[in-house]
Amino acid sequence: MKRRIIKIDEALCNGCGLCAAACHEGAIEMVDGKARLTREDYCDGLGDCLPACPTGAITFEEREAPAYDHAAVMAAKAAKATPLACGCPGSMSRTICREEAPSPAAGAVPSQLRQWPVQIKLAPVNAPYFDGCHLLIAADCTAYAYGNFHQDFIRGRVTLIGCPKLDEGDYTEKLTAILAGNDVKSVTVVRMTVPCCGGIQRAVQTAVAASGKDIPLHVVVISPDGTLQ
Repeated sequence: MKRRIIKIDEALCNGCGLCAAACHEGAIEMVDGKARLTREDYCDGLGDCLPACPTGAITFEEREAPAYDHAAVMAAKAAKATPLACGCPGSMSRTICREEAPSPAAGAVPSQLRQWPVQIKLAPVNAPYFDGCHLLIAADCTAYAYGNFHQDFIRGRVTLIGCPKLDEGDYTEKLTAILAGNDVKSVTVVRMTVPCCGGIQRAVQTAVAASGKDIPLHVVVISPDGTLQ
C-alpha cells in the first residue's frame, strides 16, 4: 500500500540517537552510528521523531510501504517490559523510598540509593525517577575508593554507574536518550584518575551536548587512595 512514512537521510544524520528515543513505536534503531528505519510496519507516519532531529535528517515521503501494525508494536513493547525469565532484579525498575526502608543497625551507615537498577546498561531510558532529578553518573571503582561516597555523591541524586573499559559498547547513545527524554536538572560525573575512566566523562559530555539542553555538568575526579583531585 502507498502511505506516508518517514525517510532518514544518513548523510545528514549525526548519530545522536534522539530520534530513536522519540520513536515510541520502536521503528528506528541506531545501526553503525546512524539512525535507520528498521521496521516500516512499526512507523505510524505521525512523525514524533521529526522535531527531535537536530540536523533535519528526517522527512516524510509517500511511497509503497507495509501497513502500520499496531498489534505488533504493542506486542514488542510488552516483550521489552517483561522481566527476564530468571527473575533477575536488574531487569525491574523501581524507586526506593528511604522513609519506608528498614532502619539500619546501630552504628551502620544508611544507604542513600534512590532507585534500581544502577548499571547504565540496565537502566531504562524513561522512568519516573528521572524527571526533575539531579543525576550522578559514576565509574564503578569510585564508590570503593571514596569512603563517604553515599553521603557526598549518591545522596539526593539518581545514580547510574558503569566502567568504560570493561563494558561493551559506548554509553553515549543511551545517556543521550536519557537526557533528551527526561527533565534532568544537573549531571555530576565522578571518575577515577586512571586514563580509561576518561571514557565515561567523554560519553557524558557528548550526551549533554547531543541532548540539545543546557544541563549543568560537574566532574569530580578521585585518586585510587580516595583523595578528591
